[in-house]
Amino acid sequence: MNKLLAFALAFLMAFQVMAQQKPQYSQYTLNNYILNPAISGIEDYADLRMGIRQQWAGLEGAPQSYYASLHMPINKDVSPSNRGGKTGDMPKSSTKRTNVYRRVRPHHGVGAMAMTTRTGPLKRSSLSASYAFHLPLSRTTRLAAGVAPGIVQYSLDQSYVRTANANDPAVMDGRVNELKFDLTMGLWLYSQSYYVGVSGAQLVPGKRQLLNTDTPGDNDGKLQKHYFATAGYRVDVTSELSVIPSVMVKLAQPSPASVDATVKILYANRLWAGASYRHKDSMAAMAGINISPLLDVAYAYDAGTSPLGAAHAGSHEVVVGLKLRNTRKVICPIWAW
Repeated sequence: MNKLLAFALAFLMAFQVMAQQKPQYSQYTLNNYILNPAISGIEDYADLRMGIRQQWAGLEGAPQSYYASLHMPINKDVSPSNRGGKTGDMPKSSTKRTNVYRRVRPHHGVGAMAMTTRTGPLKRSSLSASYAFHLPLSRTTRLAAGVAPGIVQYSLDQSYVRTANANDPAVMDGRVNELKFDLTMGLWLYSQSYYVGVSGAQLVPGKRQLLNTDTPGDNDGKLQKHYFATAGYRVDVTSELSVIPSVMVKLAQPSPASVDATVKILYANRLWAGASYRHKDSMAAMAGINISPLLDVAYAYDAGTSPLGAAHAGSHEVVVGLKLRNTRKVICPIWAW
């Protein structure tokens, strides 16, 4: 049995037991929307992001993930007096102080996301749409609640798999291509200095019968629920330099909890660099540039710290962002840095 087949069958077993976990990304801080639909419409523009991740480079059949997401605000007041305390990258003409207080109005956000991950012969694809409602709690703090219904498809390319038994029910039972309903919900408390978010994904218990052998060993499987808790704080050291520590905790039973800790340094709202640590899994170095009011680009490299790390050459991740309908020419995100 070659290495690809062994690797694929190992993931197939994990897929049947846990219905496969959602893909992980090191640069989730650039696009928390992939974890929490409450982010929908948080900025003053339409945020289009595309990401690609090559996990465990050099390991045959290793996961490859791709996503594209777009979300935008509806009926959002983007006037300077309703932005809170910081001016960010607003045009100079809009940074003048005013003594006129205007009540911040609630606004809505909508979005959509497509994502696919291929691991050897296994493929997980998803498509979702989102809605969020952003409620001002004060002039500087807001609370958003979001929901994202969607569909998830799991598939197996049988031409990649060879078994001793040509009719092995683990592969030939007619259920290797399945379509499931998905639901993600989240809350997001935020200002221009901090954010705290909680969300849950794959909340619909879509059961599947793994194998029917009429024995006591039969088991039911279902989509593995995922829960995320995230928090970040922006410290403006000088007018040009900011330090942004953040943390994310993921729970997906029966898998152990996963903890990511990240620190980013932002210079002049243009250049940033950072490092992150995923407990018992990897360390990552990342950097990015806000090139213009339209375009930003970021890259991350993960070095494995788990026993599997000796078998691969790390992971690579690239994220490209486009700020569409950015009439105020914002360069650095104001609410989701």
